[in-house]
Amino acid sequence: MRVAIATVQVPFISGGAEIHAQLLRDNLVQRGHEADIVTIPFKWYPEETLLDSLRMAALVDLTQVNGEPIDQVIALKFPMYALRHPRKTVWLLHQHRQAYDLWGTPYGDLHAMAAGEAVREQIMVADNRALGEARHVYTNSETVSRRLLEFNGIASTPLYHPPRHHAILHSRSYDDFIFYPSRVDTIKRQALLVQAASRMQSSMKIIMAGGGSRAEMKHIQCLMGDLGVDGRVELRGRLAETDLLDLYSRCRAVYFGGFQEDYGYVPLEGFFAAKPVIVHDDAGGPLEFVRHGQNGYVIPPEAEPLAAAMDSLSRDAALAERLGRRGRQDLVDRRMDWDHIIDSLLR
Repeated sequence: MRVAIATVQVPFISGGAEIHAQLLRDNLVQRGHEADIVTIPFKWYPEETLLDSLRMAALVDLTQVNGEPIDQVIALKFPMYALRHPRKTVWLLHQHRQAYDLWGTPYGDLHAMAAGEAVREQIMVADNRALGEARHVYTNSETVSRRLLEFNGIASTPLYHPPRHHAILHSRSYDDFIFYPSRVDTIKRQALLVQAASRMQSSMKIIMAGGGSRAEMKHIQCLMGDLGVDGRVELRGRLAETDLLDLYSRCRAVYFGGFQEDYGYVPLEGFFAAKPVIVHDDAGGPLEFVRHGQNGYVIPPEAEPLAAAMDSLSRDAALAERLGRRGRQDLVDRRMDWDHIIDSLLR
């Protein structure tokens, strides 16, 4: 079967959504299908640009290429699921969240734009039409399914998938540092982790990794200096995969500060490396995996409880190992299976 994976790309920015598309393509190819990723560039400002993107996606013709039919389209993200195809399946990573769950929050922007309300209404109408046309609607987590039902009244089925490198992630040691690999962004809350570092009583160090906007990277670096923790906290930028795997294997625990995340690769990668995971009680998707006191910590998004959680793990490496191994077993018991995923998407 020839399958087009339809998504969008913000130029010069790459993260979990891009990894998701690549994993889907690779697993389709491994099972004998012909698959490719088709993207359009995405820009969200000024607000009218969102409607232009919707129109552009609706005009994309993936019925055939070079005279050969494309048998099925799997659409992943707004606005690419607006395209029309007789066999369109949606595996929804997320909608344009600024029009939905981030509307009116500190992490949204559309509500503050002059025509934001009108654009939001048009996005909702277009989403209802586009998602309603799909043969099947899946999501990447129960969190995304709940949002879709709450805001659009559309039922969907979560399809959980393992992260990249899950088969080779492992634990080599439980060294005295917390690891946080993620795009540096206000919604990922690296600043909160830096603030917690200034309140810790133990010797625990923190290693953060990931790219981001120059402004946010500079903000985090300045905050580290202002709070006097630049000797305790490292911001390493983008890492090679070998370095990423090495840090996962050696850390004491993994932190993930994302707000209302759709799915969250970082907590899953932490568990596959047999490390406890610290998240907040507004984390969204990761709360479907992290269980407080059993395989990690679920705490309020505040510096004091975060510092206390890190201090407790710093004092007790055996506790970290016990929680982490429980987290890994939890994922093994879930049997995240690409065969089941591909069968569901192509049915």
